[in-house]
Amino acid sequence: MPATPPLPADPLIPTQPGQKHRTRRTLLKAGGTLLLSVLTPLPARAAQILAVRVWPADEYTRVTLENDSDLKTSHFIIKNPERLVVDIEGLDLNPELKTLVAKIQSNDPYIQQVRVGQNRPGVVRLVFDLKSEIRPQVFTLDPVGEYKHRLIFDLYPVREVDPIAAMIEKGEWSSDGVPVGQPQVAEQHPAPGLPLPDNRIPAPGVPSAAVPRPDIAAKPPARPEPPQQADKLVRMLTVALDPGHGGEDPGAIGSRGSREKDIVLAIAKRLKAKLEQHPNMRVMLTRDGDFFVPLNKRVEKARKVDADLFVSIHADAFIKPSARGSSVFVLSEKSASSSAARWLANKENQADLIGGANSKDHDPQLASVLFDLSTTAQINDSLKVGKAVLQQIGGINKLHNGAVERAGFAVLKAPDIPSILIETAFISNPEEEARLLDNNYQDQIADAIVKGIRSYFAKNPPLAKSRLT
Repeated sequence: MPATPPLPADPLIPTQPGQKHRTRRTLLKAGGTLLLSVLTPLPARAAQILAVRVWPADEYTRVTLENDSDLKTSHFIIKNPERLVVDIEGLDLNPELKTLVAKIQSNDPYIQQVRVGQNRPGVVRLVFDLKSEIRPQVFTLDPVGEYKHRLIFDLYPVREVDPIAAMIEKGEWSSDGVPVGQPQVAEQHPAPGLPLPDNRIPAPGVPSAAVPRPDIAAKPPARPEPPQQADKLVRMLTVALDPGHGGEDPGAIGSRGSREKDIVLAIAKRLKAKLEQHPNMRVMLTRDGDFFVPLNKRVEKARKVDADLFVSIHADAFIKPSARGSSVFVLSEKSASSSAARWLANKENQADLIGGANSKDHDPQLASVLFDLSTTAQINDSLKVGKAVLQQIGGINKLHNGAVERAGFAVLKAPDIPSILIETAFISNPEEEARLLDNNYQDQIADAIVKGIRSYFAKNPPLAKSRLT
């Protein structure tokens, strides 16, 4: 009888000298080894930085690292000199991240320079050399729209800038309340044709106070003419202009690649200059550069300067490129005036998700209170100014809707400020996009808004205020 051939050797179990049989214990041990080898995780793949963006502004500087996964960070401040140190876990230094060094501009208000290095395996360290003390906010954003995961560093000044003081410092408004470039009005300014004070008139080449005229002393001074209708503006009026979107949030994109955030900022700056050519009017911009401002902060800024009017400026977009025309919206406490208005409001209210608002810095309870406090009087005043502006805009562009529309726009929820949102034209319509990019049209739309605002204030002069008057 032939001998039984030996069992083939198991590659997972080494054969011991003299071993003839595999015991049950040996087989269980081999199975356990195989199971452990299957369950042992492979080394984690390092996250990849996809894009680096820097948004410097007077209010704050934002640094954005867009990546393909959620990153964990820790940060701390070092004094003398001021530095912000950030450690990012699960990351290896790559060429895209190294570009951050070259993207810091010399005129950045808060960052002198940044250094980037591999601190230890799987941990990248960023060191921001600062120009002054800052209050950092470091947070992450989930993927939304065309963005992947984002790691955000917002560097705010320790002392927030006072908006009125900033206007004066920039030379946009003098300390005595007269716009720069406007003539100073003397305390005694006679009407045309009246003698100068103290019965004196100037002689050629001689100051006016040097030549007395006793021969006209007996003539009674003529009565000043009654003020005209436009003279109802008896105190300083403050208008808050709100160019939509900005920074990480480009807004709607036209077929030519034009961005809503750029167009509405250009229109807002034109509008500001035109409004301040009129006496008793000053303007605060919620943003004067390419940076993002959360929706609630836009309202907060207007309230901080006791604004008499809030005007948010946008360039509409729709799923169909044939949509066209300008529109004016006010707040609706209940339902929107149309399905299109509801759709637009919902889209605009998502700006915080796109632009990247820090959820820890946003108080949803405060937003709810502001909405609850929105009174019928505020909405009625908003309707009045909305109708005045819409009437003027209708003279230069087709109206998408002949009446002021209503919807629940978050930026219109200031309880004590008449607020309107203007859609200047459809950037998604190629013809209107071309108009929005045209300097003449931007001037025309700004002129129309100015006329509407002036008409509203002439008929509805605001009450005196205890401050900023």
